[in-house]
Amino acid sequence: MDDSFLAQSTMERYGTELTATARFEETAAILRHALTGEGGGYAVLRLGNLAKALGTGDRFRQLATAFAAEVAVPFSPFPRWPLWKDIGVKVDKNPGRSSLIGYNAFHMDLVNATRPPDYTTLLCVRPDPLGGGGPSILPDAQAAVARLSKNSRALLAETAYHYGTFFDLFGVGEEYKPFPILDGSDPGEGFVRFTAKMLKRSQLGQAHADAARELAVELVRGQVSFMLQPGDYLIVNQRHFLHGREALCSGQETVPATDRRLLLQLFLRARAGADSAV
Repeated sequence: MDDSFLAQSTMERYGTELTATARFEETAAILRHALTGEGGGYAVLRLGNLAKALGTGDRFRQLATAFAAEVAVPFSPFPRWPLWKDIGVKVDKNPGRSSLIGYNAFHMDLVNATRPPDYTTLLCVRPDPLGGGGPSILPDAQAAVARLSKNSRALLAETAYHYGTFFDLFGVGEEYKPFPILDGSDPGEGFVRFTAKMLKRSQLGQAHADAARELAVELVRGQVSFMLQPGDYLIVNQRHFLHGREALCSGQETVPATDRRLLLQLFLRARAGADSAV
């Protein structure tokens, strides 16, 4: 690591192993286009065969990190956590959080940082063992914004929104409070700084709250949904798409903690001059 970023020498070492595999360059080009090309914004790499062959330990994580490094620079904004953060399942706390069992509403990660991660990624180690629970949901945020009225877009562009705390973070700038939901000078550019939780947990003026609710409706209307399988690696361009998750199946308390759904999360920073760079 170089501070909280993966060192260039490490990325090159991981990448050397990938470049020897068949069709790697083609796969990497398709991946980059899916994330930054017109109409794109997310991709799922199906790495299940690698997971079966290697297990899901350090070796597999290194290969997943190497794929991520083809897109941008892996880093950890949380100095107290490792590069890959475990997102397990807890049954005894607020069910709406990412590590818990309920519906996890649309959001972008680190919405209140001046420089949020350009990409958020999720590697599936175990899906819901009770079957069919917790599909990922992703809305195209820029497309949803384009369907709003001009007046709503004007309200969303005002620095009138706030959500969350900001503590002990690295590589994501400063706390942004208040912030605009539409954080860009032109339509289709910048972040759509949205988390559905702000509608219940933040004190907003009526007009700004109504505009945010209108956006929330459009996000739901345009969402895609799919189930991550073991070894699937989801990469989301946070300048294009938000992400969330449907509720897990009931009965999670009957599943041993070591057998419950498990995802690993990794953040990426776009390289200077690249598409989606800050």
